[in-house]
Amino acid sequence: MLSNANSLLTFENLESNVRSYSRSFPVVFRTAEGAILEDEDGREFVDFLSGAGTLNYGHNDPDLLNDAIKYLDSGGIVHGLDMATSAKREFIERFDEIILRPRGLTYKFQFPGPTGANAVEAALKLARKVTGRPGIISFTNGFHGVSLGALAVTGNRYYRGAAGLPLTGAVFMPYDGYWGADKDTSDCLDRVLGDASSGVDLPAAIITETVQGEGGINPATKDWLRAIERLCKKYGVLLIVDDIQTGCGRTGSFFSFEFADLAPDIVLLSKSLSGCGLPLSLLLLKPELDVWRPGEHNGTFRGNNLALVTATAALQKYWTNEKLSDHVAEAGRIMGERLRQITERSRDHSLSARGRGMMLGLDCNTGKLAEKIVSKAFQDGLVVERCGAEDEVIKLLPPLTIDKQALHRGLDILDTSVHANA
Repeated sequence: MLSNANSLLTFENLESNVRSYSRSFPVVFRTAEGAILEDEDGREFVDFLSGAGTLNYGHNDPDLLNDAIKYLDSGGIVHGLDMATSAKREFIERFDEIILRPRGLTYKFQFPGPTGANAVEAALKLARKVTGRPGIISFTNGFHGVSLGALAVTGNRYYRGAAGLPLTGAVFMPYDGYWGADKDTSDCLDRVLGDASSGVDLPAAIITETVQGEGGINPATKDWLRAIERLCKKYGVLLIVDDIQTGCGRTGSFFSFEFADLAPDIVLLSKSLSGCGLPLSLLLLKPELDVWRPGEHNGTFRGNNLALVTATAALQKYWTNEKLSDHVAEAGRIMGERLRQITERSRDHSLSARGRGMMLGLDCNTGKLAEKIVSKAFQDGLVVERCGAEDEVIKLLPPLTIDKQALHRGLDILDTSVHANA
């Protein structure tokens, strides 16, 4: 037993059956710092989950929290709908100065609500309004959220099956590598869009991740992403990049699409945007697409000013120089090499690794094997989750700020857990 079973009774008796992470990690966590979680019994765990990508800068970054405390002590606005506030102005100005202008990007800001799914819903709605077309193209194994609009562009049957009604408005096409490394699936998309008898009408937008997270850590190549952007321009279709989990430095650069030199029409950010786990999401849209009428899309909690304060602090601490990106490159190299060694040493040599930056996956081929490995890892002090169509991929998302000692400690636990089962 990792913890006193009685400590979980409140959750088992009173919380909905829909909970999932507390089932995978059956202890009561109490405190956290950096890449380390601690439960009520004082047991430490290395965190390779990072709030499903929400804690890129680790738990309780003291500088970010200090800015939040100062703001609260000052009597600053916490909830402001979409009113103009000092905190919002500071965030917009710093984001434009630190992130957009150095990359030659020009976007307007829309704050659609507190979650990534809110951003997806707003983006799909806006694309349809701009183009006058209802359809959206998404990709196999794509994941964009579980609210109805976002779920319609999410591929996984497990999530789609919970909708309770038909999900419409989206067509799925094969993602990069879906038919094997030697098949360019962008050719299929070009053929379908160019054929007036394909049965697929020209969509309002194409939505994609540059590395599919929930879908199994599937990284798209530079050439494929560029081909998708060219097709969008060729057919007058908007390109939406869902950077909710892959953005804010997860692949090394702030935006995950920078390596491919893309300029998406709409970019979606959330998760690590606030810097410390506070809910915040953002739609970046090219100015010519801003056809909203006042209040046409809204939400009560689209003005989380405390999150904007910590988001600004994160920008100023981590994105005014290359230190974090360099650290991600080095840590990602270490992770990739260790995963390579793990796969080579597996008994049946059926395991494989893939990913980009510090977003890596260990493909175990079966969900049963991945579950055994993750369970053993948790017993030994590592928090890591599974993903993929059958939960067959172990997804490694340590904080980008993790020190080498904690990184190796987590990788050692994973190594031991794999070789106890595979």
